[in-house]
Amino acid sequence: MHCIDRLMAQENHPHLLETALSDDSSAAPPCVLVFNANDPCGAGGISADTLSCASVGAHALPVVTGAYMRDTAEIFDHIAFDEEAVTEQARSVLEDVTVQVIKVGFCGNPENLSAIAEIATDYAEVPVVAYMPNLSWWEDEKIDAYLDAFRELILPQTTLLVGNHNTLWRWLLPDWSNERSPGPRDIARAAAEVGVPYVLVTGINQPDQHVENVLATPHTVMATERFERFDAVFTGAGDTLSMTLASLLAAGTDLEAATHEALAFLDQSLNGGYRPGMGHLLPDRLFWAELDDEGHEDDGPATAEDFSLPRHETKH
Repeated sequence: MHCIDRLMAQENHPHLLETALSDDSSAAPPCVLVFNANDPCGAGGISADTLSCASVGAHALPVVTGAYMRDTAEIFDHIAFDEEAVTEQARSVLEDVTVQVIKVGFCGNPENLSAIAEIATDYAEVPVVAYMPNLSWWEDEKIDAYLDAFRELILPQTTLLVGNHNTLWRWLLPDWSNERSPGPRDIARAAAEVGVPYVLVTGINQPDQHVENVLATPHTVMATERFERFDAVFTGAGDTLSMTLASLLAAGTDLEAATHEALAFLDQSLNGGYRPGMGHLLPDRLFWAELDDEGHEDDGPATAEDFSLPRHETKH
């Protein structure tokens, strides 16, 4: 039945409206509850999460934890929301919408992390994807307090931890003394000590201008992707990757397949990156919506389905 026909039928038979709404709700996309800060330049934060989530066919439920003071070149400051405001946002939507995955980005202070940990505890059946960004722009005392709280409160409930190799190394293995750099399994072992079963370690430097990204557990390497390093500086790559991965898991994609697909999505987003200001490049998370000069003029714009891999059961 076409949309117009349905509307006309509902006018003549109001009882059909309830059936129509029921049909529409059954086709709703998977939902990801995401905690993150607002980024006024759109590089990362809630903006990156929402675009990345929608691009792979999921629906973001954004809970704003605070706001960055920043441009495309650097972060100047951050203002955290009150933990009660964060809690009320999340509780309100959780009482209304079924959530498949929770993603935790930058939350501003230990109080917000405590509130989020309590929420995650109440929804223990929902997997948590946690992303740890580079916090070097922040004050040392605040960094230490935040990392300690994240380790104590969030990691024990985290299913998958995502972060850059250097960031995770300095955080989880601060006393590393071996001459070689810690590998993904070393980092996974450190994460497992506080309850994290899976770690995606990104940006591992390799010869010939390549970087490696590895999904690992303490016992094995589950997936590896190597990409040529871009000759540019990007902002927002970590939020893009972690939210894309969380969204694919929410859709039921197997963890290994979701990792490959999310990394491919990030690579294409970076390949189409653009510079809206005078600072760094931003990932183009809508690259799939642009016309392909070599083959999509007649068929219309590409869609996320043109890019996606087949769905599978999520592993945790």
